[in-house]
Amino acid sequence: MMGSFQLILVLSLSFSLCLFSSSVSAQLRQNYYANICPNVESIVRNAVQKKFQQTFVTVPGTLRLFFHDCFVQGCDASVIIQSTPNNKAEKDHPDNLSLAGDGFDTVIKAKAAVDAIPSCRNKVSCADILAMATRDVVALSGGPSYAVELGRLDGLSSTAASVNGKLPKETFNLNQLNSLFASHGLSQTDMIALSAAHTLGFSHCNRFSNRIYNFSRQNPVDPTLNPSYATELQQMCPRNVDPRIAVNMDPITPNTFDNVYFKNLQNGKGLFTADQVLFTDPRSRPTVNAWASNSPAFERAFVAAMKKLGRVGVKTGKKGNIRQDCAVLN
Repeated sequence: MMGSFQLILVLSLSFSLCLFSSSVSAQLRQNYYANICPNVESIVRNAVQKKFQQTFVTVPGTLRLFFHDCFVQGCDASVIIQSTPNNKAEKDHPDNLSLAGDGFDTVIKAKAAVDAIPSCRNKVSCADILAMATRDVVALSGGPSYAVELGRLDGLSSTAASVNGKLPKETFNLNQLNSLFASHGLSQTDMIALSAAHTLGFSHCNRFSNRIYNFSRQNPVDPTLNPSYATELQQMCPRNVDPRIAVNMDPITPNTFDNVYFKNLQNGKGLFTADQVLFTDPRSRPTVNAWASNSPAFERAFVAAMKKLGRVGVKTGKKGNIRQDCAVLN
C-alpha cells in the first residue's frame, strides 16, 4: 500500500512539473482577447496596413523589432522602452541602434488604434500588439499568414546592459548561430527559417564592408561571395562611404517575403557571413537547398519557428503588466 502511495506521489509530482514547464505556452492561446477586445486582430491589421501604405520600411522594421525584442529578456516589448536620465534602455544599446523607427511607430500606432476603442483601452499588451503586427507585415509582403498565440504581458524592465551577447552577429559561424538560438529553445532548422527574414529590408555598408575590402591578407574579398555581387557591393559601398547608405539584403526581390533568400545563398549572394555560412557549411546546406526549391515547405518551417520564437521568455502573472504607453514603463 505504501509503495503504491509513493508511486502516486511521484506521478503527481512529475505531472505537476510537466504542467509547470508548459504553463507559459499554455497561457498563450489563439483568441485570447475574444471576450476582452474581440476585434483586436482586425484593429491591429488595419493600423499596420495604413502604416505599410506610407512606407515599405514598416515590414522589415517591425519584423526585426520582434526578433530583437524576443532574444533579449523574452517577447515582452522591452525593446520599445525609451531611455530616461536614470536608465539606458535596450533600444539604445549599440546592437539596437540600427532598428528602424518605422518598426517602433507601427506598434505605437496600432496600440493607439486599439486603445481608441473604450472597451479595449489598456487591455491589450504592447508585446501582443508587436506579435500581431509582425504576422501582419509578413503577410503584407507576400509571406504566409498564420494564427498568433496571444496572452503575453509587457516586461517591467529594459536595460542596455541586458542586450550584451544576446543578439546574433553578422560574422557568426554555424556553431555560434546554433548555440545562440538553442539558448531560446530554437533548433538549427528554426534558425535557418528565421534567418530568411533577411529576404526583406536593408543593411548599412559598415555591417559587411569587411567582406568586400579587408577579409583576410590572402583574400581582400571573401571568397564565398559571388565575384560579380562583390563588385556590385563595392560600387554601392565605396570605401569611406556615408554611414547612412544602405543596400538591400536580398538583391533580387527585396520587397517580397519569399524563398529567394535561399536561392541567393546557392549563388554566393548572402550579404552577411552569417547568411552565407548556411550554404557553405555542409551541416546546414541540405536545408538551404530543400527550401530554395520548395517554397511551401519553407513557409511551414518559418511559421513553426515564429510560433516557437513568440513563446520565448513570455511574462505572465506578476512578472509583467499592460503598459498604457508602449515606450514608458507603468
